[in-house]
Amino acid sequence: MTAAPQLTAGAPHAAPDPVTTAPQPAIRGRSRTNASRLRALDGLRLLAALMVAAYHYGGRDGEITQAWGGSPLHQFPTAAPLFAYGCLGVQIFFVISGFVICLSGWGRTLRAFIASRVSRLYPAYWAAILLVTAVFALPWVAYKALPPSEVLTNLTMLQQPLGVDRVLGVCWTLWAEMRFYALFALCVVLPGATRGRVVLFCAGWTLAAALAQAAHEPFLDTVLMPEYAPFFIGGIGLYLLHRYGARDPIAWAIVLVSWLIGQHYAVVRLWHAPSVDAFSYRSTAGIIAVITLGFALVAAVALGKLRWANWRWLTVAGALTYPFYLVHEHLGWVVVRALHHGAGLPSYATLMLTVGLMLLLAWVLHRFIERPLTPVLKRSIDPRR
Repeated sequence: MTAAPQLTAGAPHAAPDPVTTAPQPAIRGRSRTNASRLRALDGLRLLAALMVAAYHYGGRDGEITQAWGGSPLHQFPTAAPLFAYGCLGVQIFFVISGFVICLSGWGRTLRAFIASRVSRLYPAYWAAILLVTAVFALPWVAYKALPPSEVLTNLTMLQQPLGVDRVLGVCWTLWAEMRFYALFALCVVLPGATRGRVVLFCAGWTLAAALAQAAHEPFLDTVLMPEYAPFFIGGIGLYLLHRYGARDPIAWAIVLVSWLIGQHYAVVRLWHAPSVDAFSYRSTAGIIAVITLGFALVAAVALGKLRWANWRWLTVAGALTYPFYLVHEHLGWVVVRALHHGAGLPSYATLMLTVGLMLLLAWVLHRFIERPLTPVLKRSIDPRR
């Protein structure tokens, strides 16, 4: 059903705890931070998800061409080249994840950290797996469901290392998130988070990832994720700036080195020479600009520059991001086909209505799956809470 994972296929994001409710650390020499100043981070998460949706619906070829009845280049001749940059929402997700996981993991026990991650990742994920499988099994849907055994394996979220096809194309990013969580849990949460330990973790992972890239050893690549590590590490560095203030030169060094390495990997993966046979052409300058903007926006949140964005709807936006991200791609194919061919709606109307319907479905999953099941699953793993 899906190709091997790459930065250009799908997008990320495992869902950190909502940043507007995560425990706020005491900042050295200052009073505790108002959680509302981080509502902007919820908005950035939704923005990254919408970038990914634009890429999946109008910035690439593949199965979406069956839904449109032709290449998205014909549907969106002006916008499609811009939509092609939407895949970089993945990297922005990873930067946000580094920030929020460091925030939410600081001061937690290992068991509480595991309970938090599992309870946030799995309820909506299980629902999305079953929903997509059920829809694809309908006789009038053009896309085929995976065999039952492979669907059941997908429920573990370990299908990729086990060599099983994915029900959800986007879940390759969840596998990257899980490996980041494991590294952070073992190196920081287990011994206890301190500034020195977090700095050492960032420096050690950066060096180890570079060595893994040079070694061309698949196992090291799998564990250390050279392509994705700079974005997670950059997010951690931005959290250190949030926690300890903008005058922390080491935190700035972590962010700068991560940005430099991150833009390199993004360009290597997503740039190609101009070609009439290629769907899209992303310029080097465009790729670097989007990566830079992602780092800059998270930095603005970290340093309190976006504390004015204190709208309550941003909390809802953050809550919808993860379920929207899970269901939008494959179910979007079905909706686009029904609206564009079945109902005869024009391309842009189909695009906007599809995004709206996927957001509505995300709200349903959040309201009736995540909200009741997340606390139950969390308490089952960590009863002391």
